[in-house]
Amino acid sequence: MKRAVLALTLIAAPALAQEEMDHSGHDMAGMAMPDGMASLDDQPGNATPPPVPTDNIEDRYYDANRMEAARRHLAHVGHYATSAVLIDELEYRAADGRDGYGWKAQGWYGNDYDKLAVTTEGEGTFGKAPERAETSLLWRHAVNPWFNLETGVRHDFRPDPERTYAVAGIQGLAPYWFELEGQMLISDKGDVHSRLSASYDQRITQRLILEPEAEVNLALQDVPELGIGAGFERIELGARLRYEIEPGFGPYLGVHWERRLGGSADYARAEGEDPSQVAAVFGLRAWF
Repeated sequence: MKRAVLALTLIAAPALAQEEMDHSGHDMAGMAMPDGMASLDDQPGNATPPPVPTDNIEDRYYDANRMEAARRHLAHVGHYATSAVLIDELEYRAADGRDGYGWKAQGWYGNDYDKLAVTTEGEGTFGKAPERAETSLLWRHAVNPWFNLETGVRHDFRPDPERTYAVAGIQGLAPYWFELEGQMLISDKGDVHSRLSASYDQRITQRLILEPEAEVNLALQDVPELGIGAGFERIELGARLRYEIEPGFGPYLGVHWERRLGGSADYARAEGEDPSQVAAVFGLRAWF
């Protein structure tokens, strides 16, 4: 008899324990909790913020007006502004019979939320006027910790005739640390263009860094006077191996490939130019 009772107890015990512990279908949010235990609504992320303190203890020992002025000054200190200059590419390009140069740089002033930036880039062949030379004035506003909206103007000094563009785009750091920038441009003549660029710093060592990059340019219509055809206009690919002598300063070497596409390639051929060009590059990257 004792053995039978023991067997029934062993069989029934797990079922009873499961019935007592299984609350998966119950709503726990509105249940009253014992004293000393926080409800689910008071858990981190759900709790209401505490009220702003008004009983500043320093006011008991010092003049209250002077303490209030000091607190306002301390709050203002957090609104800082910084500036920087980045020479991303300053390079010599050794190509077959067309040795040239290229540059890409920017400078900015502002804080974590708003910056005023000036950018410039271009390229050319030694002994001739630059093939491309552009400068932009952009306002960048942070939409989250990773990306900025940017608006402003861009002026192209080359190719000739000159053009001025209204610019709108987004710029920032994508997942896996890809630097991205996308822009839409409308010129003072009404032609519309877009540009998408991406780059990535792959650290081989703390000082040796490989930076692949890509850029794609598109045009919504033909612009014969600039040698631009509608559709995909130009693609650029490059890879640069940089050795940072110190953080923010390092020489590099690599390869740069550029290819005009579609109607733009036809315009280049009509001018006696090769629509595709590859060059070995030697240059310097610096950040001040």
